[in-house]
Amino acid sequence: MKTIYILLAYTLLLIYWMLFGFGRSPQLHYQYNIIPLATIIEMFQLYPLFSKPLIINIIGNIIVFVPFGILLPAIIIRKKLIALLAVFLSGVTVMELSQLLLRRGSFDIDDYLLNSIGFIIGYIIYRCFYKSNK
Repeated sequence: MKTIYILLAYTLLLIYWMLFGFGRSPQLHYQYNIIPLATIIEMFQLYPLFSKPLIINIIGNIIVFVPFGILLPAIIIRKKLIALLAVFLSGVTVMELSQLLLRRGSFDIDDYLLNSIGFIIGYIIYRCFYKSNK
């Protein structure tokens, strides 16, 4: 039961980060990207490898979603990866749309890709831990 509270607390922290943290303020215009890999390619073109903006955008969007891959299967037991990923992506959709509509970030299809990679890494960690404790 503690797991659900950890997931809830982490989700609230992430909502804060995505909508208000890091000096975010409402933007003048709606920002979005619906072209897969466009933002990722642009980041690699604009910034040198291992630069702070590149690491924050690419690596950060992966790492902060790893806990969801660990916590969701611990709560929603006996669901396959595809079902868990669907639940996860529903939540990401709500957050991405919130960023767009509140103009406190952008709706970016590449975030779905990066966030999903993080979720899958977390899921693999969960499965390795779960199997080792059986």
